[in-house]
Amino acid sequence: MKNKIIISITLLIIFGSIIGYTTYKVINKHNTKLLHVKSEYIIEQAKNCFNEKKCTGTKVTLKTLYELDYLDKQVNPVTKEYYNDEDYVLKEDNDYNFYTV
Repeated sequence: MKNKIIISITLLIIFGSIIGYTTYKVINKHNTKLLHVKSEYIIEQAKNCFNEKKCTGTKVTLKTLYELDYLDKQVNPVTKEYYNDEDYVLKEDNDYNFYTV
């Protein structure tokens, strides 16, 4: 009787660990994809601004993109908080990257 209880508890711990780890990985991958899609959208709008010569230099902040009507106020899809107005897109050669402050 004691062995059955120990085996049952061990199996529950193993299955719980596997389910917990799998759930964590799925949620983490989903959040990463959400952030990637949002940053690609912001980068695309910054590229439009650079291409239309309204943005100059190598760095454009979200505040500038808001003021030039390229973006509405953006929300981080994971934390559900607004991005900081000082977050920016940096243009290096033909490579664009979005950075948060």
